[in-house]
Amino acid sequence: MANDALPEGADAPVVTISATFGAGGSVIGPAVAARLRVPFLNRAIPSAVAGRIGCSLDEVLQRDDRAPGGIERLLSSAARLPTVTLGSVDTAFIGTTNEDGRLLYDHEFVERTEEVIGEFARRGGVVLGRAGAIVLAEHPTALHVRIDGDRHARLRRARRLWASGDREEVGGQGWGEGEPTLRTLEDNDRARHAYVRRFYRTDPASPGHYHLVLDGTALTPQACVDVIVRAAQDRASEGPES
Repeated sequence: MANDALPEGADAPVVTISATFGAGGSVIGPAVAARLRVPFLNRAIPSAVAGRIGCSLDEVLQRDDRAPGGIERLLSSAARLPTVTLGSVDTAFIGTTNEDGRLLYDHEFVERTEEVIGEFARRGGVVLGRAGAIVLAEHPTALHVRIDGDRHARLRRARRLWASGDREEVGGQGWGEGEPTLRTLEDNDRARHAYVRRFYRTDPASPGHYHLVLDGTALTPQACVDVIVRAAQDRASEGPES
């Protein structure tokens, strides 16, 4: 394996990955983090958000773009509030209450998620989902990556991952006992899209948000990891042009 150590004085790498269902984000993200020797933040984010708000982990997962249980809720709420942005959330859209009886609003979860991502970014890390490329759009050395591919090829990949026991890629628990279907893929894609559209009023598939757009079905996960690691090292070492 190539030496992935950064030059002395380089910033810790920061990578955001936006991946459609079955494109391999759950495989590529941790591998990139391991190669760059930085944390992979996928599972850490909901727990950190729950601690800051003072609610249960389940409450956060109901509003998370990559967790089971939140898919139908995101879709239904996005349908009711198609143009809501983070700066003008309809405060009448109320979720539940915490243990102290305080009302919990959707925008509160998003704001705390942004805080967690921002703090991790100062120390380096790989963020999967959560509109990371938009949240960290002004970060001077972060690398923003989009991984996509033909939906039928993604479905075949998802089924292989499901058969191998990778439930993270295919939504975790809550998708039923059978293997992923095209309906599973379409619902998951729409939910992840709805999260970004609802809170940031932009298209998560727009290439303008990313430095790299990779076809995760045409390239092997290892090839994607190699490309991302090299680009992230460049960003961390050189920074933006002056």
